[in-house]
Amino acid sequence: MQLSLLDKINYGNVALIVISTAIAIFFPFELFLFSYAILGPLHYLTEIGWLHDKQYYTKKKYDFSLLVALSLLIALPVIGLLLHFKTGISSEQINQFMYIAVVAAIIFVFVEKPIYRIVGFALAILTLKFSNNFYLVLSVFLPTLIHVFIFTALFMLYGALKTKSKSGYISFWTMILFPVIIIYIFSGYTSYTISDYGFNAYKSFEAINFFSLKNFSTINTSTNETITQGIYFSKAGIILMRFIAFAYTYHYLNWFSKTEVIKWHKVPKRRLLIIVILWLISIAAYAFDYKTGFQCLFFLSFLHVLLELPLNIISIKGIFSELFNSSTKKVLIK
Repeated sequence: MQLSLLDKINYGNVALIVISTAIAIFFPFELFLFSYAILGPLHYLTEIGWLHDKQYYTKKKYDFSLLVALSLLIALPVIGLLLHFKTGISSEQINQFMYIAVVAAIIFVFVEKPIYRIVGFALAILTLKFSNNFYLVLSVFLPTLIHVFIFTALFMLYGALKTKSKSGYISFWTMILFPVIIIYIFSGYTSYTISDYGFNAYKSFEAINFFSLKNFSTINTSTNETITQGIYFSKAGIILMRFIAFAYTYHYLNWFSKTEVIKWHKVPKRRLLIIVILWLISIAAYAFDYKTGFQCLFFLSFLHVLLELPLNIISIKGIFSELFNSSTKKVLIK
């Protein structure tokens, strides 16, 4: 029996999940650093171009401009470090920018009339202080693990529900179950030692590990010494890093695996050439100095996260719609 293109992609994704997991188990920090520097920039550039052609899945043509502005404000402190100037933007303000971005994405997807949009943004501004209670979700996990793991899984689930594809369900459940393999089945294999390069290069990403270990483990994170020990050398730290490396690597690979379906590569040759040139420049920046590469690409990285939010909202809406329609059909049949 010949497989359809969709089945080939879904089973290909199963293979990519297995491969990502296997490498993450043995080389977690190195895999993450490779994927983030090599696959990440190409993903940002190609997805932003694809989203632009789709009008960012918003109601109005220029809705995306607010998300671009918020991305710039959020990235300014990192840009300031690169260019040696202080911005005065606090972590609390960055969290509030993230809150506005999420509210804006919801408004841009569901609301078209200007008066209702004004009311929505007014309510967002009035409840800004309330957003500080969700710092971990909005500022730490939304642009990182929620974006690369949960939203990717939701895309896969929505696709499986929409196409009623058996292979789609298999790839979705494989993605959900393999982190369990990482955390529990291979939890005994923690003799891995991070390389010197990996130890120095990963410093820019420690916040993800720090907050995860602080809130979801019993590791002491009270001093710099215990933080370093917990992130890089503890059993819990290595297991966590395996999951992070897997989530990021598969997130990027999943995007490229769908090329023939969403056809993000079907763009004018000039744009494709610009993407390739920018990608090569970004790789060169990471090769020169990983921290410098991170700082140079931080705005682009955050930009693709915020510009994707409307699509994330649509995927969640689509899942509920598919599940509701399925339930309704069952009731009507009975």
